[in-house]
Amino acid sequence: MRRAVIILVLAATACGRSAGEPVVVPATEVPTAVSVAESSSTTIADTVTPATPQPTTTTTEMPLLGFELTEVLSGLEFPIMVTAPPGDERFFVALKAGAVLSVDGDATGEVLDISDRVRNSGEQGLLAIAFAPAFPDDPRLYVHYTNTNGDSVLSAFDVVDGVGDPESEAVLLTVSQPASNHNGGMIQFGPDGYLYVGLGDGGGANDRFSNGQDPDSLLGTVLRLDPTPDGYRSAPGNLYGDVWAIGLRNPWRFWIDQADRTITIADVGQNTYEEVNVSSIDSYDLNFGWPITEALHCFTPATGCDVAGLELPVLEVGHGDAGTCSITGGVVYRGRAIPELDGVYLYSDYCGGYVRTIGYDTTDLTDELGGRVGSVASFGVDGQGEVYVLTAEGSVYRLDPRR
Repeated sequence: MRRAVIILVLAATACGRSAGEPVVVPATEVPTAVSVAESSSTTIADTVTPATPQPTTTTTEMPLLGFELTEVLSGLEFPIMVTAPPGDERFFVALKAGAVLSVDGDATGEVLDISDRVRNSGEQGLLAIAFAPAFPDDPRLYVHYTNTNGDSVLSAFDVVDGVGDPESEAVLLTVSQPASNHNGGMIQFGPDGYLYVGLGDGGGANDRFSNGQDPDSLLGTVLRLDPTPDGYRSAPGNLYGDVWAIGLRNPWRFWIDQADRTITIADVGQNTYEEVNVSSIDSYDLNFGWPITEALHCFTPATGCDVAGLELPVLEVGHGDAGTCSITGGVVYRGRAIPELDGVYLYSDYCGGYVRTIGYDTTDLTDELGGRVGSVASFGVDGQGEVYVLTAEGSVYRLDPRR
């Protein structure tokens, strides 16, 4: 099945703030982000820096007429991630229940099954996978999952000749979770060779367990680890031990662009706003604000919050904008099939089911072309850098150009 989807754009931007003494900003003075519901022509590019560079790639391709999503897999049990080692002709699909599949053309096979040790319930399950940067010379597949006790586990498994060994598990890190939601999920290697791990604030609501601004907690953070053959070391320059950044509510998906060394974090909001944050991975001492702020608005306290020193998001999306309820972070496009999208970030929302971009000039034709994609759970890329969109209904779509 082929389904056309036209990308919706919000101009991405970084909110500026002055240096010097801390400034207390009343809630009414915290900048309000743009949503499509306000104006389809409004942008915030006049006041902030674009989150991703505008595409500069020249192309001799036929003119780009639009985009379409090509369904490459269907009937899966909740696919949550697509990835592949760079240059690999195959791609790999992780399923929330605990299996990892390989897809090579029309052939699909099972690489690893750890469902016997995964709690697959609600926001828990197999959450993300990442191949070692030197794979297959370094044959490790890193896996982030929820174990049967409800704890977050980061492990490495050996994968040799396309077959993973469930008995080879080397547990790098186990983090106790006080609740079953906000477990985060994403793991990805950066161009610095370090493994980045997203962990939510521990669940409940309103930062119930006070982890968001606790530098001694691993929850509500992005960790940055240096894997070793027998475990890991804390990467140099981290804020606190294993912690690279704090102040996150539930970073279900982030994306590290290997080309420009940025990390784009889509942080799931509380009641009213979803947000996208962009920073350099060479930055340190990062605090993304939760629960002081929810996106660009004061949260705790509800007025008069001190935003000095916080990394404010480049984009917020209000609940009620096209059904938005829980942002699904995406990827930066670096593939070959659509050079017009080079450097563009794509994202969605679990309830909204749209596909939107940061850094590309196009319009929202989703409704005209059939409406929402589905419950978009994740994005991914194959070994050629092409982008995939995954839905909770069990489909995997590839983003293709229409020329």
